Amino acid sequence: MKEVKLSIGIDFGSDSVRCLLVNVLSGEEINSTESKYSRWSKGLYCDAANSQFRQHPLDHLEGMESALNDLLSPLSENDRRSVVAIGVDTTGSTPIAVNSEGLPLSLTEEFSENPDAMFFLWKDHTSKREAEVITNLSRTWGGVDYTKYCGGIYSPEWYWAKLMYLVGKSPEIIKKTSSWVEHCDWMTGVLVGDTSPGNLKRSQCAAGHKAMWHEEWSGLPCDEFLSLLSPELTRIKETFAVDTYTSDQAAGYLSKEWADKWGLSREVVVSVGLLDAHAGAVGGGIKSGTLLKVIGTSTCDMAVVSKDNIDIAIPGIGGQVSGSIIPNMIGLEAGQSAFGDIYAWFKSLLMWPIENLKNKELIQDSYKLSSFIEDSLIAHLSEEAEKINASELVSVDWWNGRRSPYVDMTLKGSMTGFNLGTSAPEMFKSLVESTVFGSKLILEHLTENGVELNEVIAIGGVAKKSSFVMQTMADAFNMPVHVLKSEQVCALGSVVLASVAAKIFPDVTCAQEVLASKIETTYTPNIDNVAVLKISYQRYLTLAASNEQANKKVY
Repeated sequence: MKEVKLSIGIDFGSDSVRCLLVNVLSGEEINSTESKYSRWSKGLYCDAANSQFRQHPLDHLEGMESALNDLLSPLSENDRRSVVAIGVDTTGSTPIAVNSEGLPLSLTEEFSENPDAMFFLWKDHTSKREAEVITNLSRTWGGVDYTKYCGGIYSPEWYWAKLMYLVGKSPEIIKKTSSWVEHCDWMTGVLVGDTSPGNLKRSQCAAGHKAMWHEEWSGLPCDEFLSLLSPELTRIKETFAVDTYTSDQAAGYLSKEWADKWGLSREVVVSVGLLDAHAGAVGGGIKSGTLLKVIGTSTCDMAVVSKDNIDIAIPGIGGQVSGSIIPNMIGLEAGQSAFGDIYAWFKSLLMWPIENLKNKELIQDSYKLSSFIEDSLIAHLSEEAEKINASELVSVDWWNGRRSPYVDMTLKGSMTGFNLGTSAPEMFKSLVESTVFGSKLILEHLTENGVELNEVIAIGGVAKKSSFVMQTMADAFNMPVHVLKSEQVCALGSVVLASVAAKIFPDVTCAQEVLASKIETTYTPNIDNVAVLKISYQRYLTLAASNEQANKKVY
């Protein structure tokens, strides 16, 4: 009988949790499931106009249990005993306030409905001012510039800025807060049955890219620096163990509670958590010379370089951290704060009259019409946009601020070149081009700073679903763009790392040879489109520069 060893990858995205079951000896994907976050899907605890995006931890706990129940339901009791490892990845920086036992304060009665006691989702930008304070202090306090390895500018999407915001906004919560914990660290603690802040094996990936952890200064920023921001930050730092861990290491074993719930062995290894995009890079087979793009609501651009091949701190990116993707290599991160979210915004804009002006006497037909249009709108816009050769309409993709190069969440999106003949497909085409041009700007920035890139791999929902977007990207980049086969590349990356932690493979590279996703589609540049987009890109750069000057530091 063929030997089977199964590994589970759990990928907590922005809207849902996805689970993947893989036979790590053969690389066969056995089953995959998804569970939407019930509270999040209703828009609870969020205020988009004020950049507030919070998630209740019950969404993650209930979603994980539901998705795993579905994942394992086809397996016999004997098959379940073949599960040897579980890996977890999450969005980030997505931290939460916890008490001394590691229980999120929103799971206590006192703060059960308080958004400030919930997970601050990665795209929560309520801490814009705090991020600017951190950046300015890093440059002026007279000591180490702790933003050196995160692009020189601290982001409101990250760990310390969000904690500073909480300190100023909700003293009643801070008073009860023992520690400030990243989602990926808390979820692994949940699975091993110990969420005590001092016992958590904190992710080197999350700490390095989001909390200014670095080997050069032996960990997190020093107490003197943090105390200048707030004494509370120094207090919270004390609950953060000095050591951090790469995600090919074991966080522990599956707790009795979860093992009994799913009929799994207590010997199942749970690997150290990491951020979803970095897991996607692993699952996508990233290696030196690869730019791996995770393209969904936003984008994360990943690259790895040998420690011997980089001798500068690259400005304007989201971090360069040892071991954050592949152990013993430097992981580089950049990205865009909005990509698919911009298309979703445009669809919502076009749907507004249909959703808000339904005829009450024809309500049933109205709902049918609304549902049909919503389901087919983006596909039809794409079809029509493909027919447009060139346009003077130009857009800049900063609908949710700019992440890279040079983070600035105060910047706004823009569109110019309208006339009375401007159509919805033309506007959509311009928006697509703007997101692709934002990606091109990142690619150029990395190569200009010495990162050799010779292939582009794309994963994520947009990459899988939109041939129009991906062909535009290949044309704008003037190089092939590969889209991978697996539907769950981030979860697959967690499978790869967990299988190494469980010692099924000696290292990540060996595991990738068996498990990493294969290429499904390659988009090659269309020479005619390349020439047109080259001109459009220059217009994008001109408008972006004007936009930045006009909107700079506007809150």
